Amino acid sequence: MADTINSLASRVHELLVANLTNPAASAIPGQGALSTLARALMGAPQGVDVATGFQDVIARAAALGPDAAWLVGAGHSGLAALAFRRSQIDRALFHLDAAVTAGFNDCVALHAAPLRPLHDDPRFRATYQRIRITMADLDELVWIHREIHLMSRDAGRASTENIGRHDTGVSLLPKAPIPTRVPNTPGVLITRIDLAATQTVLQRAIMKADISRAAGNASVSAVSYNWDDARARRDAWRADDLESQRRQAAAARAFVERPGASTLVVPCPPLGSLSHPS
Repeated sequence: MADTINSLASRVHELLVANLTNPAASAIPGQGALSTLARALMGAPQGVDVATGFQDVIARAAALGPDAAWLVGAGHSGLAALAFRRSQIDRALFHLDAAVTAGFNDCVALHAAPLRPLHDDPRFRATYQRIRITMADLDELVWIHREIHLMSRDAGRASTENIGRHDTGVSLLPKAPIPTRVPNTPGVLITRIDLAATQTVLQRAIMKADISRAAGNASVSAVSYNWDDARARRDAWRADDLESQRRQAAAARAFVERPGASTLVVPCPPLGSLSHPS
């Protein structure tokens, strides 16, 4: 089957999902709490060579021409994160520079706490200064990183709330809709895939843990003469209420474009001027 932009974007999503449940992913900038939770609930992926996968995406995307350049950037940014996790700083900076050349422009991610020590590295600064963005796109990047943080928080709360439930229902972890506006710079599409992968990992993790709990309760209730059915009903009602609250909150967090936000492509704000919710 011939490669397409959509098929390669799906492949990047798959690789990011695998990477987020990697045992060492807690060292990836901005993804520590997320990967720890996902790993605890889902376990580590088996037989997934993420680095080779990103290299393959780079080669295949390059063959598709300029319209797929942002996918080349996605592959290099993924390799940069892997190298950083392994403390291979030279390699990380090499791939980061290649990602920026291909259109990566998530300057918000580069303000994550684990990357701040690199802000004084002249190579990092030189790469950062080449990044171009619009204020309208920057608004979306800030929203995406905040949403990753908020959904990770919701997942942690849901995991705690589900402990000890007596019902056999399965709660879902709602997610905010991914923006559909046409970005001014294609690099924003890379960060949208990051968000989509985060949503996938957290939803799967919570569902897997909840299915296990529900199945266990079903088995026990079938053989127990003193199973507390009244408590199970109360737990089900409470879980439904909490899920409804999270669904409403996620919908309310949908990205809204700021009226008058500039669409002029300009350099990113100076290093140190942006905050990251990690």
